[in-house]
Order: sequence, then C-alpha cells, then structure tokens
Amino acid sequence: MTEPVRIAMWSGPRNISTAMMRSFGSRIDTAVSDEPLYAAYLAATGLDHPMRHEVLASQSQDWRAVVAALLGPSPEDKPVWYQKHMTHHMLDEFGRDWIARMRNAFLIRDPRAVLASYVRKRDDVTLADIGVIQQRELFEREADRLGAAPPVIEGSDVLANPAHYLTRLCNALDIPYTDDMLSWAPGRRPTDGVWAPAWYNAVEESTGFGPPPAVSQPDLPDDLRRIADAALPHYHVLAAHRLR
Repeated sequence: MTEPVRIAMWSGPRNISTAMMRSFGSRIDTAVSDEPLYAAYLAATGLDHPMRHEVLASQSQDWRAVVAALLGPSPEDKPVWYQKHMTHHMLDEFGRDWIARMRNAFLIRDPRAVLASYVRKRDDVTLADIGVIQQRELFEREADRLGAAPPVIEGSDVLANPAHYLTRLCNALDIPYTDDMLSWAPGRRPTDGVWAPAWYNAVEESTGFGPPPAVSQPDLPDDLRRIADAALPHYHVLAAHRLR
C-alpha cells in the first residue's frame, strides 16, 4: 500500500483553520481530520471548553493512540490526508517524534485579531490558550530538522488572494493545486468535530473564502493587550517566513 501524503497544518484558534480544512476537503484526492488531539488535550488539562463532555466522548483521550491512528492508513485510502491541528493541543507531555512523518505547515494570524475573536466564544483566555508559543516551538523544531523553514501561511493573505496563496502552499507541500479548493457546499460535514455547533457557525454558512477582516489589529482591553504583547514576538518569528 502506498503511503499517503500526510499534511499537518498547525494553527492557533480563531484563524481560518476550518475554512482551510473545507478547502482541502473539496479535493477529490484528500481526506481530512479535525483536531484529533482535542480530547487528549482536554483530558490532560481538565479545562472547561464548550461541549467538553461531548468532545471527550468523541475521540480517544490517549495521545499515543491518536498518533498511531494518524500514522496509519488514511480515511478511504485517499492519497492525501490533511490533518487540522491546534498548536495549543500539543502539551509538553505529548510526544513529538511522529511530527517528522508529516509534511508540516503553519497557519498564522496576528494575536490581537485572535484574541478579539476568541473572547466571543470563551470569557477567559490565557497566553497558552492561543497557542502562539507552542506554534513557534513546533516551527523551530521542524526548521531545525529540515535545515530550512517549513511553509508558513498567513490567514489574511489567503483571504485576500486564495488562488495565489493556495497554489504557493501546495507547491511548498509538493502536491498539485486544484481550483476545487476555492469553493465548497455550505453545511456541516461528517468529518467535523463534535464541537462544531459551538465554533463553526460562520464556516457552515460559507461557500468559499470570505474577504479579509476590515480591521486586522483591533483595539483590546488592557488584560487582552498584555497577552497580545507577550504573543507578538513569537508570531513575528513565523511571520518573517510566511509565503509572499
């Protein structure tokens, strides 16, 4: 059996990560997986996220079992397997050697915009919740392994010119680009996480990538601005390598 191309897209929350999953899921050659480590993360941290009990019941809570599945046959034996991962789900105690088996890419967004969106879904937020430090750690680990920066893509760039940046991303991942990635049918998918009702209302109404947000750097209250100030240096490390 031919090994699938396993793509791990590492994103923080409140980016266009679900729209990107829709985009790749529109390809006839590609299977998608939605945040496979979410239950393991919630079980290990005890955090109270929306639909926590449903998430815990829907996935394995053992990160080792999750990784074993991610390294196994792809769903429906598709030749490409796109895995949407949240960087904050990668706790220190979760192993990382398996990541070398993936073609890794990094989806970034200005932390100020992330925080302004995140607090609409959860009242409490910490620096760890938005995954920027974890994203930098994963990026630098992969860059050291490869001897070069892995692909980094800015969500607002994709929204501004989807065909251009998806072409660049596919080239960097060594897979062909297809215009099928530009549009999709509205609604929920069987591949969506059980948490979709709490988080995916906008993408479920979409049929493609929307316009970039009118305000990329929103004003924040003092508590969120302190988190943003701590996150920005890590974001800028990745942003320096983003696809142009």
